[in-house]
Amino acid sequence: MADFALTEQRLAVTCRRYPDFPRRPATLVRLIKHIHKQLHDDANLTLKPYGINHPEYNLLMMLYGSSSGTMSPSELADAAGEKSANITRLTNELCDKKLIARSGSADDRRRIELSLTPQGQALLESLLPDICKLLAREGRQLTVSEQVQLEKLLKKFLIGLAD
Repeated sequence: MADFALTEQRLAVTCRRYPDFPRRPATLVRLIKHIHKQLHDDANLTLKPYGINHPEYNLLMMLYGSSSGTMSPSELADAAGEKSANITRLTNELCDKKLIARSGSADDRRRIELSLTPQGQALLESLLPDICKLLAREGRQLTVSEQVQLEKLLKKFLIGLAD
């Protein structure tokens, strides 16, 4: 959090120099950025022994959580919040690692479907206990009630970004 104290100082200077600068929204955006970086770094550290990184894990989890077990590349990009160019690179890497498979859709030959391989599912199931510990550790400062409240506020914030 020492890094964020410097960010707050810079925001204060910015507000003095430009009084109309929206300090509170800027603070929220910077906090989210710092949180994202820390979560990403912690996840990468946890996932490294398994041979995958955080973006790859996210794609695997989107497929794992899909009721049909398959997703198109565009659906996967949407679900994971990745750009389509990045999805191509990540899915190529996951295919090379034999963690996901590409196949043509039975309904539409032009449609590509991605799915977990048995090796991909086994990898996820082996790393999920460590991810569960990580998530519990990351949320430990907030009560369940605070987590529910924060979830509602973040959803509201996200919806506001789409307007």
